[in-house]
Amino acid sequence: QVQLVESGGGTVQAGGSLRLSCTASGRAFSTYDMAWFRQAPGKEREFVAAMRWSGGSYTDYADSVKGRFTISKVYARNLVYLQMNSLKPEDTAVYYCALRTDLGRNLRENSYDYWGQGTQVTVSS
Repeated sequence: QVQLVESGGGTVQAGGSLRLSCTASGRAFSTYDMAWFRQAPGKEREFVAAMRWSGGSYTDYADSVKGRFTISKVYARNLVYLQMNSLKPEDTAVYYCALRTDLGRNLRENSYDYWGQGTQVTVSS
């Protein structure tokens, strides 16, 4: 059984930074897509950032976070970070980590097989 556990959420003032972590356990992964999505109250879940790991890595970001957020992986560990800088009140949401092993889909596509429980990020103005 695959489990994803997020951590690192919290409350920060606008312009501040947070780093979210996502750890995958339950099986070994040699190639996978791992992504971050977020959902604000009253809104649909939206893509934030993703990484495709198949020896090397490929990343993709939503336009709204490009240049402010960075997704990265700890080598040889199923651990992915989302570094969030220059946070804005509109970044307030529950952030979810997601994983899949089928690499044949667009990274932004909301078709991931495994999801974490979510971590709240609140940015005050």
